[in-house]
Amino acid sequence: MILPIRAFGDPVLRKVGKDIDKDYPELQELIENMFETMNSANGIGLAAPQIGLDIRLFVIDVSPLAEDEDYEDIKDELAEFRKVFINAKILEESGEEWKFNEGCLSIPDVREDVKRKGTILIEYYDENFVKHTETFSDIRARVIQHEYDHIEGVLFTDHLSALKKKLVKGKLTKITQGDVSIGYKMRFPK
Repeated sequence: MILPIRAFGDPVLRKVGKDIDKDYPELQELIENMFETMNSANGIGLAAPQIGLDIRLFVIDVSPLAEDEDYEDIKDELAEFRKVFINAKILEESGEEWKFNEGCLSIPDVREDVKRKGTILIEYYDENFVKHTETFSDIRARVIQHEYDHIEGVLFTDHLSALKKKLVKGKLTKITQGDVSIGYKMRFPK
């Protein structure tokens, strides 16, 4: 089932997510719905706060990037990178910071360069509640960091300079008012 994505200004996007356990109600169905919602919106990541749940859950599928010539050297890894992250905790960020033009399904029509470290060490549970501690780098680390921010109540626009924030303020106001045209199901703040 495709769920409405919460838009910038919705208070749930600013909440720090709560840990869940393997008995969370209808967890597998929720995960399937999140993937379906993300795919229908042409996204590569979706966090539970974006669908109105303040829990520590996000899904990622970067396989569409495998077709991008910018990622030719890692296309095989990207093609297989579809993961569920539950109760994730980034333990370490390392490497040089690099800029990348980020966007967000909750903040349509806004894209800006964000600096993030190139490598992360993260601990999380998968959809079967198997615990993992893994290191990720390149675009995979970037997408994980972006979605991880969501479960921490942080949006990519929080990483912008004061000047950039001023420049996008008008667009953000329009989003909170529902004055944006998008091609997916969205719920705007009231």
